Amino acid sequence: MSGQFEAVVEVDRPVAEVFAYLADGRNDPQFSPRVLRIDRTPDGPTAVGTVFRSTVKDAGMKTAREFRITEFEAPVKLRWAEVSKNQVTASEGGYDLEALADGRTRVRIFNVLEGHGLGKLLVGLALSAARKDAPAFGARIKAAAESAIAKS
Repeated sequence: MSGQFEAVVEVDRPVAEVFAYLADGRNDPQFSPRVLRIDRTPDGPTAVGTVFRSTVKDAGMKTAREFRITEFEAPVKLRWAEVSKNQVTASEGGYDLEALADGRTRVRIFNVLEGHGLGKLLVGLALSAARKDAPAFGARIKAAAESAIAKS
């Protein structure tokens, strides 16, 4: 079983700056409390092939996660795929950004969750929790981006 969750939010900052902020996955802990630590390889600008390795805490358990950037179209599209072997993984995820009037940006984030082994029984619970949190997750992205990016 697999399924998708998503959130859409409008950020009061220009699209290029929001994209740059989100493309640097090392910013994820600013809006995702489950991310305890994250590193980028290679060290340098994010591009197709860049890998982000993180330690996350879900349901009280710490796991190692590894995501590879699969598409990078600044400033409108970023895609990733989880390559780590966990019971529930994000087989695909990404950001779609759209420039709005007055220098604002519409951001859509999504993840497709898949269960593996015992995770096939757990993925429904993970999806339910992610979908329930999606509006708050979007709000956290908005608040973090607006806080991190100086208003022009």
